[in-house]
Amino acid sequence: MAGGFAAQGCAGTRGGTMDQNCRGATAHVPGEFVHRADPADIFPTGWTQRGENRFTVSAHWPASHPFFSPVTGGRHDPVLVAETIRQATMLVAHAELGVPVDDQFVMWDLHFTADPAALAVNGLPSNVTVDIHFPELGTRRGRARNLPTTVRLTRGGRPLATGGGLAGYTSAAAYRRLRGDRMAALGRPVPLVQGVAPHLVGRRRPQDVVLGPGTRAGQWRLRVDTNHSILFRRQNDHAPGMMLLEAARQAAMMTTGGGVFLPTAVNVSFERYAELDSPCWIEAEVVPTPDRSTTVVRVTGRQEGMPVFVCTLASPSPELAVAGVGLDGRLAG
Repeated sequence: MAGGFAAQGCAGTRGGTMDQNCRGATAHVPGEFVHRADPADIFPTGWTQRGENRFTVSAHWPASHPFFSPVTGGRHDPVLVAETIRQATMLVAHAELGVPVDDQFVMWDLHFTADPAALAVNGLPSNVTVDIHFPELGTRRGRARNLPTTVRLTRGGRPLATGGGLAGYTSAAAYRRLRGDRMAALGRPVPLVQGVAPHLVGRRRPQDVVLGPGTRAGQWRLRVDTNHSILFRRQNDHAPGMMLLEAARQAAMMTTGGGVFLPTAVNVSFERYAELDSPCWIEAEVVPTPDRSTTVVRVTGRQEGMPVFVCTLASPSPELAVAGVGLDGRLAG
């Protein structure tokens, strides 16, 4: 998933990392450390090193948000788990592991399993603790390049989610060489296709719909709005990973009838960049399971006949999702 502010009360940054006097700050996380510009979209509030390659990131989840708004049964959007993992990984990479803030960040894969009951908006603190471990710090010439992570989230001392992923970093110069003529897409207008009805994909605002009609059943066209301030937090030469994850969630809702679908187990892998100058087709299918208490949907993004991403999402049945019953075990594959 490719992606400020100066830290208030800090001496600034040096070489893309936080000044020593600022480490472990408990507020005012710099926007460039999480690749977000709007303070309302910055969920981490501080970080602390706990051991070799182990860190704890504190975060705050808003009770309301223009995009990450509460969902079924008064629960926080499970995609907040993915966004919190993304932001916590970037924060530690920039603040502690020496990754320059202008490096290009790519989340090659990400997975999590969350407890639906622990996602309740009311009755639990809004502060989230993220324990993050980098088990295999891959480096090249002394700089972190490949960052496998394992993550555990708690809320008020209660287990909330487990997960992890693989993040990669590319220097700005190397990224320009890699992308070549594709960099010309920066700032170029992208035709905005018609979206499906918001209520069919669990959205209230038409601008948050990322699916348009496809050419057949079970297929939709990725609806790219480069003016969306959250999905496109800056000019980009490709569709961001969070947009693709949201497309997968919306496709899962369409596939299951547009009713209650609470993706409390998600596994997504990205194969290549989703380019802005050709249609990206989103295809979804229900995966048969022996357990009727769980609905599993596999979503694939394709562009010019090539896979862009594959995402598997699992939700408790509508009755269990509303009741807040958790999923048993990890999502496979």
